[in-house]
Amino acid sequence: MNFWRWLTTPDPHPGFTRPKLLKLAVRLFLFVLLATVLSSLLNLTPLRPYLNTFWGSLLFVLLLYIPAARFLNIDTFMPRRFQTPPPQPGARAGQPATNTLDKRREKNRYAGVRKSPPRMGGRR
Repeated sequence: MNFWRWLTTPDPHPGFTRPKLLKLAVRLFLFVLLATVLSSLLNLTPLRPYLNTFWGSLLFVLLLYIPAARFLNIDTFMPRRFQTPPPQPGARAGQPATNTLDKRREKNRYAGVRKSPPRMGGRR
């Protein structure tokens, strides 16, 4: 398996699993290594007096950390729509949880009606 693909592929399992924490630790190590190398290289340039000020450090941090935030949070904040739903207790594997006829009935229940279905379930 390609190392970069392994590192950047989101883990579909919810929570902090062991592989997810390992990926996060490797990503954090690579980010710290990159930040240290860039800081050292910029200190060799004529920008050194500016980088040693509060504003120079702030700009360096913002320019480096904001793009890296997405790289560091690939697995941590995975959208729920990409996570696999938990299996239904009464459903068999490979078979839908509800009947196709029930789905069609629910879909066509308000077909042709302009207003939305009742929100609280009855008259007021």
